[in-house]
Amino acid sequence: MDVDELTDLERPGWEALSTEGAAGPFYDEVLVDEPLMLLPGGMVLDDRQVIVDSMSGAPWESYDLEEPLRVVPLGKDAAVVGYGATATRGEVEVSSLFTAPMSGLTGPGGWPCTSRRPAEVATPQGGRRIAPQTRSRGLSA
Repeated sequence: MDVDELTDLERPGWEALSTEGAAGPFYDEVLVDEPLMLLPGGMVLDDRQVIVDSMSGAPWESYDLEEPLRVVPLGKDAAVVGYGATATRGEVEVSSLFTAPMSGLTGPGGWPCTSRRPAEVATPQGGRRIAPQTRSRGLSA
């Protein structure tokens, strides 16, 4: 398992989420067959097509991934990637923490994300909590 390879897998997903019309097709290609998204407020998404469709909304205008992204190995073929991200769309800025369990069991070089757990965080704007627009991704390219 290459730590740099795993952290680099998150970046193409964020690029797709920030490019008009790119996120839906990107995630349709890379998302695992049986994904799981756990969102703040108790929302659970496990329908692949619903998740892919949700990626097709307005793109983020900008994003910033907090460095360093952390990787916690879970064995030979599995790890969790964790990091913070801030994204902006119009007047809305969202900050969130992400954990992305990944498994390389699908084949050489494949590290699809099997689930995603974002955490709500307080923002500097008056200490409000904003539910993040989170994305589930399984990147193998």
